[in-house]
Amino acid sequence: MDKNILKKRIQVASKQIPADIVIKNGKIADVFNLEILHGDIAIADGVIAGIGEYDGVNIIDAENKFIVPGFIDSHVHIESSMVTPKEFSKAVLPHGVTTVIIDPHEIANVVGTKGISFMLEDSEGLDLDVYCMLPSCVPATSFENAGAVLNDDELAPFYKHPRVLGLAEVMDFPGVQNLDDRIIDKLLTASAYKIDGHGAGLGIEGVNVYRAAGIQTDHECVTKEQAKDRLARGMYVMIRQGSAAKNLPELIGVVNEKNSHRCLFCTDDKHLDDLIAEGSIDYNIRLAVEHGLDPLIAIQMATINAAQCFGLSQKGAIAPGYRADLVIVDNFKAFTIEKVLKAGKVIAENGQYIGSIDQPKPSVLSRNSVNLNINEVTKERLAIHVKNNQKAHVIEIIPNQIETVKRMMEVPSDGVCFIPSIEKDLAKLAVLERHKNTGNIGLAIVKGLGLIGGAVATTVAHDSHNVIVAGTNDEDMICSIQEIKRIGGGLVVVNDGKTLASLPLVIGGLMSDQAYPIVAHQLDELNSSLHKVSKHRHFNLFLTLSFLSLPVIPELKITDLGLFDVTTFQHIEVAAEHGV
Repeated sequence: MDKNILKKRIQVASKQIPADIVIKNGKIADVFNLEILHGDIAIADGVIAGIGEYDGVNIIDAENKFIVPGFIDSHVHIESSMVTPKEFSKAVLPHGVTTVIIDPHEIANVVGTKGISFMLEDSEGLDLDVYCMLPSCVPATSFENAGAVLNDDELAPFYKHPRVLGLAEVMDFPGVQNLDDRIIDKLLTASAYKIDGHGAGLGIEGVNVYRAAGIQTDHECVTKEQAKDRLARGMYVMIRQGSAAKNLPELIGVVNEKNSHRCLFCTDDKHLDDLIAEGSIDYNIRLAVEHGLDPLIAIQMATINAAQCFGLSQKGAIAPGYRADLVIVDNFKAFTIEKVLKAGKVIAENGQYIGSIDQPKPSVLSRNSVNLNINEVTKERLAIHVKNNQKAHVIEIIPNQIETVKRMMEVPSDGVCFIPSIEKDLAKLAVLERHKNTGNIGLAIVKGLGLIGGAVATTVAHDSHNVIVAGTNDEDMICSIQEIKRIGGGLVVVNDGKTLASLPLVIGGLMSDQAYPIVAHQLDELNSSLHKVSKHRHFNLFLTLSFLSLPVIPELKITDLGLFDVTTFQHIEVAAEHGV
């Protein structure tokens, strides 16, 4: 810190000179004592200098509204919003989110270290503070093919970056437990930093292993029991409410005044349309309060808890010495955000971003990331061999969750191959490797997507982001893959051989290079087209589809190498032997 800046701050605090900005007439949320304070907030050079009675060069009248610290999203993949960091910031700042902790493993799985560098460069100098955790598992497992492989020596140089805080979600539990040197080396290098976990489905013994390895957080809890187990073993629990995984209603009951300081909020993966319509961490707060949580505890979880977890000592509170990242809301029930201040400057008002960010620039990343031979995608390659009366392993989705259920059931067949059934809600699922043109096609049967015709396809397929397509017939599946190839990656809806809508994601097949309002409009058109091919409206079809290829989330998933049983960590055949 500059010596003169420190002197000025002390002079403002002691009322020797007026503050740059004073916010008056507000009700201040004290996240330390869980109380409401009354007084002026004096700001000098973007930092709070004092709370009390102050004079300032500029006055902001809070009009008896509540003033809370800027919100912190403790774990988010910006790529899931399908826009660049710059555009993402414009979407979330009006919702009071002033700081995010990102994990760029989506783009890293496509283009490696170039993807990490892009996310850091594009997030430089924004009104949104973007901190980064380095992807720990690229690829997520050895049972699939991603676009890159990142070992410790490739990650290590990034720790020198001032906005890199540590190692992101460690999802390779077998690698940790079995002492795989590739993951152990990453844990050792990150031991002086923060390490996030990914303990999907782990019991107490697994939590012990993760904590012994130095892993400090988990955002994969789906039950209260899992959350309590992690809290009891010294982990921070990130309560997630995203587009696909909506865990907050189930988990929020575990939070009380005794343990709330170890609980945070995150969104993990949230589509742009949901960010605009619902909000981000502000939505988590509203939902938590609706489910009976004390509003001040909810605000604490959204602010100081996350700051303390990640060592952000100047963030998360309204107190002298903290950055003046502030949110003015009408009340603690509707929680309507009226103003957002970043370092004391109003950058959003009444739901609109009013700061200044350059227009999106063409990305240096590949615009030809769909590397597959479309002529090799034939009906024969998409055939799933299942005989009459033969049972098959089926992936059954759980709406609004990223876990699935492993089913064994008889499926329709022509005597040789599986036939999709609209009546039984059984669709064909395929994953096509798109990074190195290996020609790999993994096949599966999925229940619960609600397809009533056509096909949907996307290059957003966690975490290796190959092409994933679900359909009711081979012709539309092939047509959707052709369209994905033509637009250079993205999201596609096809019916009767025609493309109903598409959203091009030219940056690695994950992000658009367009401004976020344009992408939001394209996404609206895409969602409208889904009404013609899907009967379900109570979950996000594309986001659900994208997680069916994540082989670290129980129970049954699909990779480009085939159907994958997460409980046994091995590939299995779709058709069950001997029909049992």
